[in-house]
Amino acid sequence: MSNNITISDVAEALGVSKTTVSRAISGKGRIGAATRKRVLEYIQEHDYKPNVIARGLAQSKTFNICVVMPGDYALVDLPFFQEAIMGIQEIAGMMEYDLLLCIGSGNDMAGLRRIIQNHKVDGVVLLRTMVDDPQVTFLQERRIPFVTAGSCKYKDVKQIDHDHRSACRELTSIMLMRGMKNMALIGGREDNVVNKTRYEGEVNAHELIGKKINDNLVFLNLEGKAYVEKAVDDAIDRGCDCLLCMDDAVCAQAMRRLREAMRRLRERHIKVPQQVKVASFYNSSVLENNVPSITSLSFDSKELGARACKNLLRQIEGEETENRTLLPYEVVLKESTQ
Repeated sequence: MSNNITISDVAEALGVSKTTVSRAISGKGRIGAATRKRVLEYIQEHDYKPNVIARGLAQSKTFNICVVMPGDYALVDLPFFQEAIMGIQEIAGMMEYDLLLCIGSGNDMAGLRRIIQNHKVDGVVLLRTMVDDPQVTFLQERRIPFVTAGSCKYKDVKQIDHDHRSACRELTSIMLMRGMKNMALIGGREDNVVNKTRYEGEVNAHELIGKKINDNLVFLNLEGKAYVEKAVDDAIDRGCDCLLCMDDAVCAQAMRRLREAMRRLRERHIKVPQQVKVASFYNSSVLENNVPSITSLSFDSKELGARACKNLLRQIEGEETENRTLLPYEVVLKESTQ
């Protein structure tokens, strides 16, 4: 017999009901041990592989996972999402699950709501978390298994994240030990949890040596090239000796502005990186070919996705999982802070 046989074929060959075959395959429901053994031996002998629909009916599953990524991401954010999704796909594929991609922006949850209400998936991975996150609230209310690839403030939410606070604290501490006294922080939206956490890491580094950050050198909620450029100009005018960029996108824009301003800086006898150093709290391929090379924090985005998927699949199977897992990081020191 070919492996295209159906549950009906197996039932007919063994003289049992289709329900009996389904119960033997799923391991659920009342069925004698001898009958289950006979069914499993038969399907193994004939290399029978129940299709996803049949298995889904037997186990009350869709064998689909929803991956939610924000619709307002910048082009430079794409490598992170690509690597994270690759990690999710790798684990999901091993367990014969498929991915359903959903795009959501801010409070627009129409796509996610439709997917959940139509019972199209067994669980959800959120690739971005916000301080006040309606997606988390919605998924908690619907009692569907989900995990966040990032931290959040909500209780009883399964979270997989990199240790951004410790990473940013360590990189900032290194800059402080190297004599930096007027570091400027340049970053994006404060309602993005990862930005809030990175800011807290910088604050912690100053607190460890009994100092406070200079609020006049903190530039947050910058959206767009023009705002980043103005922040860089203001930071230089206010005597900053190091630009700490919240992520790779901001760092790339800041470096372009510094290159454009080199003539003005030379007239003031300011050199990069001798007098003004640059570091990024997140590294990616965007910064690979920069001159000078950028000191940054390196995180494994693919591993983040893989661990998130493993956690979710364990939830789907009814297993206990840790509420919060923090993954390691690496500080990569390069020319921009020498």
